[in-house]
Amino acid sequence: MRGLLAVVNSRAVRTHFGTVAGAVILAVLLWRLGTGVFVDGLRRIDGATLLVALGIGLVTTVFSAWRWALVARGLGIRLPLAPAVADYYRALFLNAALPGGVLGDVHRAVRHGQSTGDLGRGVRSVVLERAAGQLVLAGVGVTVLLTLPSPVRADARSLAPLVALSALGALAVVVALRMNRPPSRRGRALRATLAEAREGLLSRRNRTGVAVSSAVVLAGHLGMFVVAARVTGSAASVAVLLPLAVLALLAMSLPLNVGGWGPREGVTAWAFGAAGLGASNGLAVAVVYGVLSFVAALPGAAVLVARWYTGLRGAKAGARTAVTDPEPGRAPADDYPRSASPALSGAAEVRIEKYVAKESARLASSSFPFSADPREGRPMTPESV
Repeated sequence: MRGLLAVVNSRAVRTHFGTVAGAVILAVLLWRLGTGVFVDGLRRIDGATLLVALGIGLVTTVFSAWRWALVARGLGIRLPLAPAVADYYRALFLNAALPGGVLGDVHRAVRHGQSTGDLGRGVRSVVLERAAGQLVLAGVGVTVLLTLPSPVRADARSLAPLVALSALGALAVVVALRMNRPPSRRGRALRATLAEAREGLLSRRNRTGVAVSSAVVLAGHLGMFVVAARVTGSAASVAVLLPLAVLALLAMSLPLNVGGWGPREGVTAWAFGAAGLGASNGLAVAVVYGVLSFVAALPGAAVLVARWYTGLRGAKAGARTAVTDPEPGRAPADDYPRSASPALSGAAEVRIEKYVAKESARLASSSFPFSADPREGRPMTPESV
């Protein structure tokens, strides 16, 4: 029993549990509903639908990047909008292409923190930016699920008072404990984090922009879901589809997926079945939505390739600069002095060439597109994060 607990609590299981869970969900759906649903959903996507997905993705990405820039400004970090849009596109593509669905945001946070010289503050700006979107989704989602007809409206109405009272009670207990506890290092760190959250999200100059951008982004995701439903042939009204879309988006926030696939398909199939629209139709809508979301993130692949190519050219230029001797008889730019003796000079040149070759190889390898910083010299992997 102890050995089994050790295996379950191992780092490998914790790292890959979400991916395995998402794969299991997809396997169960394929087993129960068949592969024809996936194929039929993909067959219905045409060029016009892909262009609509790219347009919606452009709007949501620009407003998401604007929200990130606002939060970063609140934390005292300058983040121009154009680089923010490029980095956000790259993060969306990595989220969609890699298991887990969050590695792109991790890469964005670490790279932004390293580029600003303050890793902690850069990471916190990304965390707060994502938290703002989730808070707006939770607020709108609760309102929609409590008001519009859905398979969970009765349960939501019965649980809402209990959840609200529990949250208020927990908050009262936390406040009472903090009032009777002397200041500590952890308490000071928590207060500093809350102060940053207030400045980044709720300050007078930021709160309107953060709220508007989050609302536009959420509207874009809901619109993408409606487009996917129309592509699959669903004739349900928007009022019927909105609660189902909210459930799908809430399921997507769970870290139990394979590039975003898994819980979204399972919850959407169940919700459509419970609403009388057919579980197979719900699965087809989720599949089309997943494909359209991936297409909307495809510009991130171009950003990834462009950054990699720029880093590679910079590495080659740096290697040529290190090898070239600007003037005969003068020490090169790498501060390796030449000896007065010809023999020793030749030996020194050999050592310099060896150094330059290793440095060139190091720079070339560090320009891999997943590197946190092209000058850092080591690729960023999920384990290193």
